[in-house]
Amino acid sequence: MSRLFMENGRSVPVTVIEAGPCSVTQIKNNDVDGYEAVQIGFEEKKEKNTPKPELKHFTKAGVTPKKYLKEFDSFENISELKLGDQITVEHFTEGECVTVTGWSKGKGFQGFVKRHGFGGGPKTHGQSDRLRAPGSIGQSSWPSRVFKGMKMAGRMGGKRTTLRSKKIMRIIPDKNILMVEGTIPGSVNSLILIKN
Repeated sequence: MSRLFMENGRSVPVTVIEAGPCSVTQIKNNDVDGYEAVQIGFEEKKEKNTPKPELKHFTKAGVTPKKYLKEFDSFENISELKLGDQITVEHFTEGECVTVTGWSKGKGFQGFVKRHGFGGGPKTHGQSDRLRAPGSIGQSSWPSRVFKGMKMAGRMGGKRTTLRSKKIMRIIPDKNILMVEGTIPGSVNSLILIKN
């Protein structure tokens, strides 16, 4: 993350994202595939590490082999795109809001205080070891079990997360960089999906 200083002196926290360039590797249409979509590839990989069927797929599109492929069915101006076209940060405009999807940081097995924000037990009255304990979780003779979905300790993070209405503060076209206001899901160098 970084920060931008606006003309009025306000400091805005931003996340710096390398967005592209992405190549159009396949265009699907109703006649052949039964639906319209665009397949986009990101980040080059070596030819020797690419299986031959994949290599033929990329050669047909006229692009170098890509590590990551993603299909978009709601892409603007699908009819205007051609195989091998480059999609860069110039597809976005400063000030517009985008939707960012990524995998949140995995935090492992956590207690209910950290995972759900519970307050814990009292510190006094002889309770020396009950501060972060869950307390009573079940019922008595009926239903004699713990209900499903009870907020308890467990694995935290590592989930697909979507944040909407993230404002683009600045675009640097020559370096393919977007600066988005605030935080986004995922750790440093993780892969994310940006839609406008």
